Amino acid sequence: MKIPDIAPGARILAFGHYQPAHVVTNDDLAKTMDTNDEWIQSRVGIKERRVAPAGESVEDMATIAGGKALAASGLSPEDVDLVIVATCTLETQIPNASAIVAHRLGIQSPGAFDVNAACAGFCYALGTASAVVRGGSARHVLVIGAEKLSQWVDWTDRSTAVIFADGAGAAVVGPADTPGIGPVVWGSAGDKADAIVVKDRQHFLHQEGQTVFRWATTALHPVALEACRRAGVEPSELSAFVPHQANLRIVEAIARKLGADNAVIARDIVNAGNTSAASIPLALSRMLERGEVRSGGLALVLGFGAGLTYAGQVIEIP
Repeated sequence: MKIPDIAPGARILAFGHYQPAHVVTNDDLAKTMDTNDEWIQSRVGIKERRVAPAGESVEDMATIAGGKALAASGLSPEDVDLVIVATCTLETQIPNASAIVAHRLGIQSPGAFDVNAACAGFCYALGTASAVVRGGSARHVLVIGAEKLSQWVDWTDRSTAVIFADGAGAAVVGPADTPGIGPVVWGSAGDKADAIVVKDRQHFLHQEGQTVFRWATTALHPVALEACRRAGVEPSELSAFVPHQANLRIVEAIARKLGADNAVIARDIVNAGNTSAASIPLALSRMLERGEVRSGGLALVLGFGAGLTYAGQVIEIP
């Protein structure tokens, strides 16, 4: 048996993102439900969010974001061996999104599978992509987080409608002489699985907000610290901290406990809302676009959400 060449490390080559054109402000929501801008900003920190039209699917958004990441990486579709789409909001479960997206991008016969770890999905997929590249099963992997949460929320329920939004973010992972993606620290708290649920297609997303808030603000900073430890990085060495954009209060609470005093803290939720598995790559791609983070710096990414699931790793910013 011939063992394929095994890369000593894996790294992210490029990011890409996509957001629907339609902006929904807090004032827009106040026209249809009992809420207002001050109430929403004080509780979740969101000013506006993007919502996809009825004819725009998870696969549509994933294809655009994935295409941008692929173009930015300098690779061609023929160079991609595996496509992973992290999502929990497909309208139908079969077929999977990854095979559709790969076909639309002209990627011929790649491995293709979806990951449903909800808001932690991108970090789960990124950890998997890194392991696959280092193990020699693929040389280049396209990893996409894409969600259309607007079709799963009750737009008269201010406890969810003010939070969730649509979008996609993507990254291309390839081999490296030294590790550019640290070990993933992942886990779950299945005893709290009923804190975020969609019972079936006849029901909307339900979230026990206080349960999730308490869990996220008390249980997750040790995960973030462990991801730094496994990567051999002190929090003070981080250039950026990019947690899942669940709630601005959660983001800032975890950041304070992490103690990454020199890091730029992602606050993409203010203008993008909570886009679940898309939120981390979407935020990082936008931060790079705005020049808020520099290539070669270290970022800690931390996903957490329904399941309850969590995952994080330190990455080198492409």
